[in-house]
Amino acid sequence: MTRRIGPSTYVAYGAADMFGSGAMAVINSWVLFFYTSFCGLTALQATAIFGIARILDAVSGTVIGHWSDVIGATWIGRRFGRRRAFLLLSLPLMPCFALMWVSGQSFLYYLATYLFFEVLYASVLIPYETLAAEMTDDYRVRARLAGARILTGQAAVFLSSILPAWITGGKAAASAHTFFLMGAIFSAIFIASVLVTYLFTWERERTAPPPRLGLGDLLRNAGSTFRIRAFRQHLGVYLGGFTANDVAAATFTYFIVFVVGGSVAQASLLLGVMTAAQFASVIVFTWLTTRIGPARAFQLAASASIAGLLLMTVVVLVPMPIAPFVALLPVVVVAGFGRGGIVYVPWHSYNYIADVDEIVTTRRREGVFAGVMTMVRKAVGAAAIALVGLLLDAFGFVPQATAQPASARTAIMLALVVVPVVSMLLGMLVSRQFILGPASHAVLMDEIARMRGGDRRPPADDVAPVISGLTGLGNDRLWAGQLDLRPLQAERR
Repeated sequence: MTRRIGPSTYVAYGAADMFGSGAMAVINSWVLFFYTSFCGLTALQATAIFGIARILDAVSGTVIGHWSDVIGATWIGRRFGRRRAFLLLSLPLMPCFALMWVSGQSFLYYLATYLFFEVLYASVLIPYETLAAEMTDDYRVRARLAGARILTGQAAVFLSSILPAWITGGKAAASAHTFFLMGAIFSAIFIASVLVTYLFTWERERTAPPPRLGLGDLLRNAGSTFRIRAFRQHLGVYLGGFTANDVAAATFTYFIVFVVGGSVAQASLLLGVMTAAQFASVIVFTWLTTRIGPARAFQLAASASIAGLLLMTVVVLVPMPIAPFVALLPVVVVAGFGRGGIVYVPWHSYNYIADVDEIVTTRRREGVFAGVMTMVRKAVGAAAIALVGLLLDAFGFVPQATAQPASARTAIMLALVVVPVVSMLLGMLVSRQFILGPASHAVLMDEIARMRGGDRRPPADDVAPVISGLTGLGNDRLWAGQLDLRPLQAERR
């Protein structure tokens, strides 16, 4: 029986992204600055933590995604849900987030606390990312679920942006205690939000036996995701946008404090304005993406984000009659509008990737796609953040200093503008080949319904180009090779 999805369900589903987007927003915006300004770590040491964590993610993310596909056959999966069980088990571990923000510790302490949180993060987000596809097959309902999730996430991003300014009372000086208090507040928010999602979401009934649990099966299961053309293209768009956002967020505070000459409080306020623009942007792109398609929507969002970054350069290089902080206010609104679309569009598209896979494998593998997607994104993101650290170190960045040499300020501008712009241009290039959208998805779901009903004929001539465009595979690979191709072979003879 199909369960009704009403406003309360959208809110409950979106709640867990207070953890998903909130944690990443805090980390991306503040942890690099916290490590180098209050913990005595060099930029290279700080970014090494990111790099080491991503190596662990490459293993843990794939394993968690695979497990969330297969534990439905176990007692835990039957009792708590093969996806939602991970959400429930994470709750008592959430306070570990606050432990990341304790100053005066060793490099190994910061590495260990960051690694532990990264595993916890993956164990929640990867199963959570599958729930929209579990709850409904309707394209527009999934789009609204994605919108609810991203809107909630943007509220968390806004809170992460503005909280340091609130804690300090808007004063220029922030202390290590500011960031610890922020971590403790978010830990409580994470527990409440993930619990709400666990209580008020559900999963589809399993219609096929789960894949096996062996290591070889896991590797084959994960590797097979790359044969789906729509997934490969989706990764290109996703990585292009999110890597740009990660790098820009990691360097924005450095930009305000050391290049513009502002304070942590001013950086926090500007991030808050940017996030408010992102929130409005998500509402616009939730409506727009279902009408013009994900590819064109991403191109529009990336163009706005690039314009915002370039305008930040103008504010620094061109003398203006007003203070840089004031001049940056409209600029961060433009950048925020673009960032909101960049965040929304890939998560909109992700909800339909498992449908493309189902017409090939006959199975529902949302978990493994989420695991591989998270693994690849974090690996590429870590490389980009490591590049930021190398740039800062190579250009003479001084840890715990109140001012930086001109060479370090140049490195900050390179990291803030050049790396994200190149990343987004690559994502835009890939998006030009991405055909998954409302029309192609409707065709896909009709074909899946026909094959589920026992019709083993290949797609009709007018449908076949759409299916092959999504899968990248021929008819002999569809529905696990079960299609009856004999009529086609007879026609060829």
